[in-house]
Amino acid sequence: MKINHLNLTVTDVPATRNFLETYFGLTCIGSKGSGFAAMFDDDGFLLNLMKGKDAHYPKTFHIGFPQKNKQQVDEVNRRLTADGFEAGLPKHEHAYTFYVPAPGGFLVEVYCPIAKEEATGPSTGGSVERPTS
Repeated sequence: MKINHLNLTVTDVPATRNFLETYFGLTCIGSKGSGFAAMFDDDGFLLNLMKGKDAHYPKTFHIGFPQKNKQQVDEVNRRLTADGFEAGLPKHEHAYTFYVPAPGGFLVEVYCPIAKEEATGPSTGGSVERPTS
């Protein structure tokens, strides 16, 4: 079995859509005003964004975007930071990784795999630390 879609409740569908298109290459295949957007990634995974008055996710909830290498992680981090997002600096944890709050009220992880010897966090997932202002 394979998971093929996820429905996220977000506080701002247009801002979340723009964020995911700009930094992570998702493509919007349809939308209804400012309350809904359906987006595909390069592998055909469908991510639906639905507007909710509040979006409350557990502290450890996040979606992840793997990169091929550390240079790509650093480049995404540089672009996000240059555009004013509060992206934490990449760290060697369970992967070479950083987290950034998305405009819609959830957390995004950007990472690439690293050798076991480089990891400082648990191999099944590291600590999820929200960047602080």
